[in-house]
Amino acid sequence: MIVVTGATGQLGRLVVEGLLTRVPADQLVAAVRSPEKAADLAERGVQVREADYDRPDTLKAAFEGADKVLLISGSEVGRRVPQHQAVIDAAKEAGVSLLAYTSVLHADTSTVAVAPEHKATEEAIKASGLTYSLLRNGWYNENYIPTAQQGAATGTVIGSAREGRVAAASRADYAAAAAVVLTEDGHADTTYELSGDTAWTMDDLAADISTVAGTPVGYQDLPAEAHAKALTEAGLPEPVVGMLVSIDASIADGRLADTTGDLSRLIGRPTTPLRTTLADALGH
Repeated sequence: MIVVTGATGQLGRLVVEGLLTRVPADQLVAAVRSPEKAADLAERGVQVREADYDRPDTLKAAFEGADKVLLISGSEVGRRVPQHQAVIDAAKEAGVSLLAYTSVLHADTSTVAVAPEHKATEEAIKASGLTYSLLRNGWYNENYIPTAQQGAATGTVIGSAREGRVAAASRADYAAAAAVVLTEDGHADTTYELSGDTAWTMDDLAADISTVAGTPVGYQDLPAEAHAKALTEAGLPEPVVGMLVSIDASIADGRLADTTGDLSRLIGRPTTPLRTTLADALGH
């Protein structure tokens, strides 16, 4: 039995879809906070069980009979470590043979704003004694869909990433890697640095938006303070502004540029180009 937590989320649904091509539906459990949102999966034969990271009793029931569990990281920044610990504890109690976790690229050394909680979770998984596979996901192409929409509308993409590069891949690419790890042998106590095959700059991003939208789009690099001011004036909340500027600083430092090849090797094909994702999103 394979259990996928967060199975109605954007990544989780794609993982379940990938698993359905590999194993019978009745061998899959969609562990979700709101089971009614997974009604379509239940209709296809997937077992749907309630699983709330903040209610450990639901996790114990959700993992009953589980052989492998995929812990998809929670979305509540600042709360993820205790939430993930509850999942780790439940997986250990269930006696699972493998706990896979969606982490972040180079979690143990990264300066990216989201990295500390991932690093702490990885340490907790290793301390549990469970057999694990750490899926250190890099950036998603989809992170730049709002940027592409805004850039196509205004003709300008702003940022403070300088000449930094991003080795992004599509959400579906990362989901496919998780499905492989959960269904094939040889992934015990592994750590995968997952990223796209090509690292691109913000100028490349603007060029791709221009090509997809059919209108000139350029990149305007700003000092971090000016970038923050522009985002604030655009109406973004202060915590979001801080995170976006911090991410661009990490990109400028090369923290998201690593093209390891792990992702394409796992999925057996090249990763999805940024332009392909943007074209699908913008309807071109």
